[in-house]
Formats: sequence, structure tokens, C-alpha cells
Amino acid sequence: QTSFTMKFASFSVALALATQAHGFAPNAASPALRSINSNTVSTSSRSTSLDLFGSKWLSNKINGPAEVDTDITEKEVRALFDLWNQALATGDSRIVASRYTKSPVLLPTVSDQPRTDYDSVKDYFDAFLLKQPQGEILDGNINIGDGWATDVGIYEFTMGATGDKVKGRYSYNYVKEDGVWKIQHHHSSVMPEEIAM
Repeated sequence: QTSFTMKFASFSVALALATQAHGFAPNAASPALRSINSNTVSTSSRSTSLDLFGSKWLSNKINGPAEVDTDITEKEVRALFDLWNQALATGDSRIVASRYTKSPVLLPTVSDQPRTDYDSVKDYFDAFLLKQPQGEILDGNINIGDGWATDVGIYEFTMGATGDKVKGRYSYNYVKEDGVWKIQHHHSSVMPEEIAM
């Protein structure tokens, strides 16, 4: 029991020192902290209040202003579509699939099967690239957040193999993975008014 008490006491001292130095403090850019309502935690302004394990510091981080990572612009978000479109132009499904994250969600236009990994994304584009598609955004809306960006709207593909044009709705959710902006979620669907009922 003495050994347990000493270990617990040593752990408690180490934890207290670490938290006072904010060693265990969450990253200030943590999305979970930014999404908490500022009314969730109330702090006492009395100077005699106990700051157990750096709770004042944590409370200030939770209730502080949200920080937005602005390391990407709207123009750069749109350029991510251009990179994807250039990947299509190579005709190589491996290059296209590499534009997606390690755990993507692709809800493609001409397949009922969600694609949620590299192999299934590549498999979809093995067939789609035979049509030699090239896309153009006709109308899009971009939103940028902390570590993510979305681009949603209407695009049109010209199929080089046939000359056919197909208009569709799209949504891309981009995230930074290993320092590179990639597609985490991509949904594409034919315009509903063009579908014969």
C-alpha cells in the first residue's frame, strides 16, 4: 500500500506540475474546444479561487475566441478542383485516387456504392476515366474553416470519348492530411430535373 501511495503521490505532483506548465493542455486550435458554447463553463474571477490542474487556463481556452486557420484562400480551394481535374486528364486512376485522403467518402455519380478507401476510389475511376471526363465548375460556393474547406455547387463534364455533356451537383470537403490538402468527402449527383421520372 505504501508503494501505491508513493506512486500516486508522485503521479499527482508530476501531473500538477505538467498542467501548470500546460504540458497536458489541449492544443488551442482543437476543433472540439472551439465548438463548445462560451456559456458552457463559468469561471470565478475571485483571486482566491483554486486553480486545480490549470482549470482556469483551460476555461479561458474554452471560452476564448475561435481561431480560424486561414492558410488557404478561396482561390486556392478552387485550385484544388483544378488539381483533381488535371488528375482526371492523366487517365490514371491511381493519380486521381491519390487526391483523396486515406479514409475518404466518395459518393459518385454513376455508382450506387460509396467508396471509402483508396482501392474502391481507384476502382470507380478505372471505369469512369474510360469516358475521358473533363470538368468545369459552373457555379460554386466556398467556405473555409479551421483545417477544412468546402466547395459545393454545379459542375459540368464533357466526356471526351463521346462528346456528351453531363451536368451535376457536387460537394467537396477538403482537409489537410500530412501537410497536403486532399478530398475527404466528395459527393456528385446528376441534376434532378434532368432525370426522367
